[in-house]
Amino acid sequence: MSVNRTELVQAIAAKAGLTNTAADAALKAFQEVLVEQLSAGESVTIPGLLAVSRADRAARTGINPQTGEKLDIPAGFRVKLTAGSALKRAVAAN
Repeated sequence: MSVNRTELVQAIAAKAGLTNTAADAALKAFQEVLVEQLSAGESVTIPGLLAVSRADRAARTGINPQTGEKLDIPAGFRVKLTAGSALKRAVAAN
């Protein structure tokens, strides 16, 4: 089972004693800060919970599975998520 954005906003609002509107604004602000920092090449760390960083992806050669044709895939970036210790403990306990 997964939680959608509306359910996440409602859960945050209930835990923090906020309105749904305020919780949604906070979640949106977090998303914007995360995107800005990663776009600038910076990482975002929430101690105990997670670390998010941008990692380089080297150029490589791929193969089209339908035709077998080789493709040149340019270098780029990916997002790397690392679980923090509290998150790891919570997942291991269940």
